[in-house]
Amino acid sequence: MKVVVDYDVCASTGACMQVCPEVFEVRADGFLYVLQDEPGPELHDRVREAADLCPTAAISLAE
Repeated sequence: MKVVVDYDVCASTGACMQVCPEVFEVRADGFLYVLQDEPGPELHDRVREAADLCPTAAISLAE
């Protein structure tokens, strides 16, 4: 699984970070950072949930 973020669409709400902080982080500068662009299988369910919860649909996943 590869995490892809459309930063032009991302609103940096932090919803993804609440679900999976191992992969997503909104820093003090107000921008989203992907900490692991190819997370391990143990995180796949939470990454999918984070993508589903993204209010701007900025997160997509490539299998």
